[in-house]
This record gives sequence, C-alpha cells and structure tokens, in this order.
Amino acid sequence: MSEWLEEEGSMGTSIGEEGYSYRFDPSACAACQGGCCRGESGYIWAKVPEIEAMSEFLGMRLEDFAKIYLKKVGHRYSLVEKRLGEDDYACIFFDESKSRCTIYPVRPRQCRTFPFWEQFKGNEEEVRRECPGIL
Repeated sequence: MSEWLEEEGSMGTSIGEEGYSYRFDPSACAACQGGCCRGESGYIWAKVPEIEAMSEFLGMRLEDFAKIYLKKVGHRYSLVEKRLGEDDYACIFFDESKSRCTIYPVRPRQCRTFPFWEQFKGNEEEVRRECPGIL
C-alpha cells in the first residue's frame, strides 16, 4: 500500500492516496455512526499477524479468540458479524451504543485502509454512497 497523503485545508486534515481521485476527511467518522463497520453481510478479512495482535490486545489466548471471533472461509479468516436488524450486520467488534470500534488500535488492514480500496479506485460514486467523509 502506498503512503497516505495528508493535507491541511480549511476543513482540517484530509487524507488521500496515490491513484485515487478523492480525498477522505477522517473527522467525518464521528458523525457517521460506523457506516463502514455495518451494513449488509460480508467478510472482514484478517491475516494471522492481525489475528495475533487482536487476541493479544484483548488478553486472550489465540485459540480462544479464534473459536469466538473467527470464521474460516476457504484458506482465509474473517471476523464474525453480529446481526443488528433484518439487513443490518456489524463487525463483532463494533460497539453500536458508542458507534466505535472496540479494537481500533489493532483493527485489520481491511478496516485501516477504508475508503481506499481497489474496488473504489474507478468508482468514486460508490465510495461516496458508502462514506460521508469523501471530499
């Protein structure tokens, strides 16, 4: 992944990444209520070093963490989701009462890199629907 490109402007600090036509204002996260952490069901991919960091952060044995918080999909691992409503799911680590991630310092790369995902590179309209912080 390339370096984040931070820029100070009249609206505060915005972040960009090389190859993307949009910028992201991280201060929008506070008002968003975790839109990127919830929605339709999907996968929240995590690699072994990330899984180890999350289990350590929570003070859990790796085996116990895996039994409770992971599902295996082929040869990969995804965090489990919780159902909030009919078509509304959230990452198991999303605290909906506080609209925040409970493992934020050790969240998986997939979470850390949002909204700069390859699928959005040529589809700014879609990422704008997904994220109110897009500038």
